[in-house]
Amino acid sequence: MMHSEGSPNAASISPPMISSTAEEFLGANHTDASSDGPAGDRPATMSAALLVSPIGFRVSEESAEDNRYMHPGTTVDLERAHDQHHRLARLLGNLGLPVVVLPGQEGLDDAAFPNNVYATVPGRFIVGSMRHDVRRAEAERDDVRSLFKGAFAREVVDLSKRDCVAELTGPLIIDRRRAIGFCGMTGRVDDAGVEAMHEAFDLEHTFRFDLASDEYHTNLVLSVLASRACVLHRASFANPAVADAIAQLYPDRTLELDDDEKAAFAGNCIAVTDRDVVFSATSVKRLRRESRKKLESWGFRVHGAEVDEFEKGGGSLRCLIAEIF
Repeated sequence: MMHSEGSPNAASISPPMISSTAEEFLGANHTDASSDGPAGDRPATMSAALLVSPIGFRVSEESAEDNRYMHPGTTVDLERAHDQHHRLARLLGNLGLPVVVLPGQEGLDDAAFPNNVYATVPGRFIVGSMRHDVRRAEAERDDVRSLFKGAFAREVVDLSKRDCVAELTGPLIIDRRRAIGFCGMTGRVDDAGVEAMHEAFDLEHTFRFDLASDEYHTNLVLSVLASRACVLHRASFANPAVADAIAQLYPDRTLELDDDEKAAFAGNCIAVTDRDVVFSATSVKRLRRESRKKLESWGFRVHGAEVDEFEKGGGSLRCLIAEIF
């Protein structure tokens, strides 16, 4: 989906809507996070959260094929998982977010991680096209479609019916206010999936790039916080120039994680309001003092939620939350 408009004169050619190099992306001259200029009028953070309860949750052997963060053979304490899930919902509610909790189902091992399967933009409910069969079954849930099509009056955009792999806001990180997508290419997204998501999320520009060979989802190594800051782990990008290009959009507001912070899921944090950022308790404990001070100096309040039972399954805090815009 690479195209340009206008005359052949290079100076007048608009940048492509989907860029594959740092040079193309930077050529778009996006407004940076510290600018007083226009940066779009879309909401930067969600208006409600969708969670799926841990009924049926277990460490999926199938998903572990390409998710090195998982611990195959590990037993999940389901009673503790339910308690942690309830406490997460309560934390989000205390931060002012309405929370919709749907039941998990037996046989849907990873259903507690809806961030990768369901997503929204205003007026639209998006269903992902998943790589593994166990996750494809989640995408086929008619009850979830019916809820958003009926009670929420959303147009349903079902990518699961298309010939692509597109695990939504797992591989795709979005600066919602600017409508800019950052898509890390792994086995969890393909070329057709990038184009499908670019269209479904109504993005102005998508920057696609390779992650390091042992990574599987961008949302473990990159997070955009309320469209005014970002958190990233540089070594998880195959090309360091990509990390540099993303950081240029958030000058003096890019938090670079060290290896220890990244391994503790700090990259899987999420801004749930313009001022509140939630990390897993695991990552809060491993945040360096200077990392936390940076976030606070940018006006963010840091919160932690215990979700270590879910981290056994290879996902963390952000993976548990599907954002409703």
